[in-house]
Amino acid sequence: MRRAQNRAAGIGSDRGRKRFAALLTGAALMASTPALAQTADMPAANGRDAHHACDAGGKGMRGHGARIIVTGEGEAATQPDMATINLGVTTQAETAAAAMQANSAQQTSVIDALTAAGIEARDIQTSGLNLNPMMDYSSEGQPPRVTGYQAQNMVTVRVRDLDGLGVTLDAIVGAGANEINGITFGRDDSDQVQDDARRDAVADARHRAEVMAEAAGLTLGPVLTIRDAVLPSGGPQPMMMRQAMVASDGGAVPVQGGELTMTAQVEVQFALIGAGGMGDCGAMAPDADAAPDAATDEPAGDDAGTAPSN
Repeated sequence: MRRAQNRAAGIGSDRGRKRFAALLTGAALMASTPALAQTADMPAANGRDAHHACDAGGKGMRGHGARIIVTGEGEAATQPDMATINLGVTTQAETAAAAMQANSAQQTSVIDALTAAGIEARDIQTSGLNLNPMMDYSSEGQPPRVTGYQAQNMVTVRVRDLDGLGVTLDAIVGAGANEINGITFGRDDSDQVQDDARRDAVADARHRAEVMAEAAGLTLGPVLTIRDAVLPSGGPQPMMMRQAMVASDGGAVPVQGGELTMTAQVEVQFALIGAGGMGDCGAMAPDADAAPDAATDEPAGDDAGTAPSN
């Protein structure tokens, strides 16, 4: 009876030990899982356990993702081939109807003059139409008094024949235009000129990056990212041209178009490659701490401890 109890106790003890060992094993696995995940994400501590970082061309890069970001600026100059003018007619009359009627008749004459000068309908667009009372505030202590009405009709006109621009301006002023609010010059194919400016900006960015990489003892790698940089004016834009437009005594209005310059700015990110070369992409980095294998002139025997026989 005593032996049976001892045997039963022994069996129970074995089961207890097995359950306790299983619990310890599970706890150890749970505790080691985050450490394993962290180890997979962390870079190797030495070159023997890590591959070189690789660039787009398959070459190894020094360090882990060495790169440089530069901003390039470019411009492209060209001759303008059109002018944009904001002009119109302002009239005054005692009544609103009379002011608008006089304005409409006068503006019609201006548009007819534009058409006669070869301006197409697609290049004439109404940009403003206003009718306002004219007020007299001179009487102190009295409410302001309406003395009449002012009508204004403005149009934006594109003139594609720059050689005849002065004659066109003379014609519209003679037809009744009494408001000219500025003139700007541009090109019909401005997108192409802006593309030339962007190409110049990319070349400038590459030049700057090459100079800095060389100074640092590195080689410039491939482009990683590239984007248009946002200029204060909102992007590549034509620079404003100085122009002269003065009253003339019987001759055409002198207008100078000058040179049109488009500007662009880009931000480019390049990879950097070690100056001495880092080996093929994916090759194991050598362990600097590892000693080279010792060279020997004698072949190894079957048993290093066996002395050669006489």
